[in-house]
Amino acid sequence: MVGKGMAAIGRVVMSKRERIIAIEPHGKGLIGTTLHYSYEVRKASDYFDDIPDVKIAPDMLKLAQHIVEQKEGEFEPESFEDHYEEALIEVIKKKQAHQPLQKSADRPSAPKNVVNLMDALRKSLGNEKAKPVAKKAKKRAQGQGEMLLPITGSNKGKAATKETAKPAARRKAG
Repeated sequence: MVGKGMAAIGRVVMSKRERIIAIEPHGKGLIGTTLHYSYEVRKASDYFDDIPDVKIAPDMLKLAQHIVEQKEGEFEPESFEDHYEEALIEVIKKKQAHQPLQKSADRPSAPKNVVNLMDALRKSLGNEKAKPVAKKAKKRAQGQGEMLLPITGSNKGKAATKETAKPAARRKAG
């Protein structure tokens, strides 16, 4: 491959997907580069031709150049960390040690100073007579979410519902 200046083309399955791969010689080893299928490759003009030409003011251009110069530096791959992988490894280790998982401190907690926007709007308008509208509470059996009728778990309850249903049926018939 080195003598002829060629590369090998093959297929490999990665991340549950078959991909095309180019294998090239590099030093004493080989380098594999995944390639795109033809339907994945699009012309740049399809995307960039619709972008209008914009005239940038010279002072804005100088400011942008100054910011780029200030942020310029050498790429240091060791300064980047895979936070997701680190968190995943920590979770796996805790599960292996049978330790309970706790919520991460990095996650934002629920806000503590929640403001009712309607109340704030009424207050800002100076309308003291307007009071917040209280919603009518639904009648619910304890432990039941949106169900309005209680569910009985014994045969006694079923018998009770049959007995209460019979008089109503008789009234309709009579």
